[in-house]
Amino acid sequence: MKKNIAIIMGGYSSEYQISLKSGNVVYKALDQDQYTAYRIHIFKDKWVYVNDLDEEFPIDKNDFSVHIDGSKITFDCVFNAIHGAPGEDGYMQAYFELLNLPQTSCDMYQAALTFNKRDLLATLKPYGIKTAESYYLNFGDPIDETAIIAKVGLPCFVKANKAGSSFGISKVYKKEDLQAAIDNSFKEDNEIIIEQFLDGVEVSVGVISYQGETRVLPITEIVSENDFFDYEAKYLGKSQEITPARISEYYAQKVSVEAKRIYETLKMKGFSRSEFIFKNDEPYLLEVNTVPGLTNESILPKQATQAGISMKDLFANAIEEAMTK
Repeated sequence: MKKNIAIIMGGYSSEYQISLKSGNVVYKALDQDQYTAYRIHIFKDKWVYVNDLDEEFPIDKNDFSVHIDGSKITFDCVFNAIHGAPGEDGYMQAYFELLNLPQTSCDMYQAALTFNKRDLLATLKPYGIKTAESYYLNFGDPIDETAIIAKVGLPCFVKANKAGSSFGISKVYKKEDLQAAIDNSFKEDNEIIIEQFLDGVEVSVGVISYQGETRVLPITEIVSENDFFDYEAKYLGKSQEITPARISEYYAQKVSVEAKRIYETLKMKGFSRSEFIFKNDEPYLLEVNTVPGLTNESILPKQATQAGISMKDLFANAIEEAMTK
């Protein structure tokens, strides 16, 4: 009997358009003989099922069901394709856990932890995971530019603490540009992280649970045409994403071990994509994404393809693993 799969997409953050693209890729890739897929748009003002005619049917939040032509539809599993809030920060995970409804991403705690860059890096430091020097600011804190530069140096990165797709991030070269960068980050989040610039090769490492085992996917090297891997570089073709990465076997082995160790230390499930920069022959962790992009242009699907895993199998495996745990 075919399973009913709700593909949640959209969300409350600046990443909603990317999420809609990811969700639609999943919708088109799922095996129609195995699953009946439903596109569920999650927005602050509405949760709706959207059919192929773009007709909308409201979701009953009491049990995450939908009534279509007089029939009540419930779901066997939720495929989470929401980047950012509320799909990547733990809220949807907690909601579905309360409903005892399987979902494809990591659990609530892991989602909340990894979405908060400051908390993630602090949690992993005792395990020997290397990270850049950083300085934290909350909205309303006094801003001591001299102290910031003394801690992280110039150039530096100013980032929104809880945001993705490079929203709210700036690279700062001069002290007089620091305030504008801070203001930009505070548009995305009330917490920011200011990090030391690491000059080295940047790589992205996908780690997934596949057929019951933790699997590290082929590594992607990031070469941005812009000053860093910003929104244009990620989504508008202003970068080269080279898979497999043009790095030595020594580098590849080292960063693969670190990425897998992070995944298993945090007791992750589903998909993850960790970003690193090499400095002095060591991989330094930048961040971990638990609902990475799933569009045809996205890194993790390309890594899976390189590993011999089709989009259909990648998504089906995530669903089957979620339903057996």
